[in-house]
Amino acid sequence: MGLKADSWIRKMALEEGMIEPFCENLVARGVVSYGLSSYGYDIRVSDEFKIFTNVNSTVIDPKDFDEANVVDYKGDVCIVPPNSFALARTVEYFRMPKNTLAICLGKSTYARCGIIVNVTPFEPGFEGHITIEISNTTPLPAKIYANEGIAQVLFLQGDEECETTYAQRKGKYQMQRGITLPRILKNGD
Repeated sequence: MGLKADSWIRKMALEEGMIEPFCENLVARGVVSYGLSSYGYDIRVSDEFKIFTNVNSTVIDPKDFDEANVVDYKGDVCIVPPNSFALARTVEYFRMPKNTLAICLGKSTYARCGIIVNVTPFEPGFEGHITIEISNTTPLPAKIYANEGIAQVLFLQGDEECETTYAQRKGKYQMQRGITLPRILKNGD
């Protein structure tokens, strides 16, 4: 990288708009921590959620997703039902450099409560909010705190730009805003 990891992330966020809004320091008092850390960036979950429900007794189909399977919720605290999950999005909007891949891992504070966070890699050239899956693996309801940390992003920088970026490939989630449900490209897309 040339620069220390935290210096590189700061430079890319402030000069290239890689992370907006960007918190230059780790905020940790009284909250689940977020902001710049030693080798990564702790992202925040917004106050928008889509909570999965079994009210309609339908099947989850990633090729033909029925929005009736989720309930929209907005608030400072989201209660994820036992043995269920919710989708959310980051507060931050990302613009990934052409030579950088990011991997996201859940925060230990939530993991120690049986709450698992799943996020797919941020590919080179990707731009948008990140959709987050939050699973409650416990038999009890679980609280998720909006505008606080949910996961840590680790950045892997290559020596060269990749041959084809996510943007060039016209990735189906490029420039997503808000929580984005599953999509399948149809012929002609």
